Amino acid sequence: MHIEKFNAAVMRRATQWRRAFGMLLALVLCVAGLGTVGVSSAQAAQVSEVQGKTFKVATDTTFAPFEFRDSSGQMVGIDMDLLHAIAKDQGFNVQIQSLGFNAALQAMSSGQADGVIAGMTITDERKAIYDFSDSYFQSGVQMAIAKNNDAIKGYEDLKGKTVVAKTGAEGEMFAKKNAAKYGYTVKSVDQSATMYEMVKSGNADAVVDDYPVLAYGIQQGNGLKTVTPKVPGGDYGFAVNKGQNADLLKAFNAGLANLKKSGEYDKILAKYLGEDSSVKPATADSTAKKSFIDLAKDAFPALMTGLKNTMLITAISFVIALVLGIVLGLVRVSPNKPLSWVARVYVAVFRGTPILVWAFFFYFGIPQIIGHSINIWVAGALTLSLNAGAYLVEIVRGAIESVNHGQMEGARSLGLSYNQAMRKVILPQAVKIGTPAIINQLVIMLKDSSLLLAIGFGELLYQAQQIYAANFRVTETLLMVGVIYFVAITLLTWLANIVDRRMNKR
Repeated sequence: MHIEKFNAAVMRRATQWRRAFGMLLALVLCVAGLGTVGVSSAQAAQVSEVQGKTFKVATDTTFAPFEFRDSSGQMVGIDMDLLHAIAKDQGFNVQIQSLGFNAALQAMSSGQADGVIAGMTITDERKAIYDFSDSYFQSGVQMAIAKNNDAIKGYEDLKGKTVVAKTGAEGEMFAKKNAAKYGYTVKSVDQSATMYEMVKSGNADAVVDDYPVLAYGIQQGNGLKTVTPKVPGGDYGFAVNKGQNADLLKAFNAGLANLKKSGEYDKILAKYLGEDSSVKPATADSTAKKSFIDLAKDAFPALMTGLKNTMLITAISFVIALVLGIVLGLVRVSPNKPLSWVARVYVAVFRGTPILVWAFFFYFGIPQIIGHSINIWVAGALTLSLNAGAYLVEIVRGAIESVNHGQMEGARSLGLSYNQAMRKVILPQAVKIGTPAIINQLVIMLKDSSLLLAIGFGELLYQAQQIYAANFRVTETLLMVGVIYFVAITLLTWLANIVDRRMNKR
């Protein structure tokens, strides 16, 4: 009996301990669960700020190995791979705008882009205007000269010579800082490939550039060699406008930290800079040079895309310009003085200002005024059509005024009104007189479309820039572009002359 009571007491005590342990375990799991939920919620809150959003990011066009186009036309490089990897890690999307360094900054300032990644060195001056991410690359600068130049051994040999550097880059800052010390003159240009061609052609004696870009170019056969060691420089950072897009900047930093932790960051650098994530000074070409035929085959798809865009933007702009030219040309010679004055002002404004000013104004300036971005095709069409329209106004006016004044007097004496005389007597003769000049203006528009590359429009010359930015075969690439322009303009002129002969029956 006592044994049974004792056993029952033991069982009750064991049950109580099991219940207590179960309650303790449940409490621990609950706390852990709450902690996990808290962490997940925090992570979700962090990601939700950019989750599913699409950001426009502007970049340079020619800054290999950080950004350039591969043979398929895709933007690749250290900056591009890092940005896409970070976007994937943080759950947002990016649209790349390939504009050129200065244009990229203008695009961000005007609201056309949310951020810029273009091998941009973090400086105190830029920090006053932009907010930067954590450093994603530590750069430096080197000097290079033409391969066949044995006279320059270092900076001390540059006295009285010309040194070229890229506008806004770390190399330019270094070159200008030391110009007085070594007695050389600094010339700044917009593209690395242009700098290298200037040195090869003798228009500059040396180039100072960011060492990864310079060494990559030498490896690709740009015809240069380095003669100085790397000078440690500043840090590259992703930039947004001051006080704006803080969520994007935060996501970039978080994604960058995750890539470094996972090892993906090192893999991206090794892909372009070698396994030690650095580019060693190079003194000779290290890659086999493609033949001109192979280069043409590789470049053909991109150049044909550029030609298509060139022809399309020219056609659209010419139609708009022709309408403007005819309407305002008639207004220009009309007896209505106020309307004639309006046409005169339009001609004076657009003939008296460079076309590039209007390209930048329509694409970067107007969005700041209206608070809404403008499609690059719209900006390009406005630029070309309004500029050409001003010249066509004067062509139409000149053609009309070239018709003998007696023709108008005779028509009016026969009882025709001014409008009837213009339509039936003057304009048919003016069309014959003005058509050759109008055809000439069409050819000029086709060539002027190349200026739209400054705002990142993908026309023919822009595509050529993307090609030689990666392979540094500038002369051969531009030769191909020149041939394509010549063939396109010859065919266009031939067709226009056929239309002219049929219309005017000459």
